[in-house]
Amino acid sequence: MTAILPGYFGDMIKAVVDVRQGKLGLDAELHADIEKEMLSQGSQQADLWGINLYPEMDGDDFIEFDSLINIRPHQGNRSRDVLDPAVRKQIIDVVNSLIQ
Repeated sequence: MTAILPGYFGDMIKAVVDVRQGKLGLDAELHADIEKEMLSQGSQQADLWGINLYPEMDGDDFIEFDSLINIRPHQGNRSRDVLDPAVRKQIIDVVNSLIQ
């Protein structure tokens, strides 16, 4: 597990989760920067979801499911938010398994 420290934005850390591989990319100016790096390391676009982490917050306020990379009409997600509760659970599970 990894402890999270304040990053590029201070109180908020941009992150991208690979729900299939259980990987987490952290801390860049744009979610797309993290996404690009993860794609170069073998992740598949359909498995990557952008989130924001707030290390000072607890519970539901710790993870915000908001990113431009989440807009994917072809996957049924027409919002910056992650709409599918099952995908949200996968994201939460990956985050919880990697961050304390």
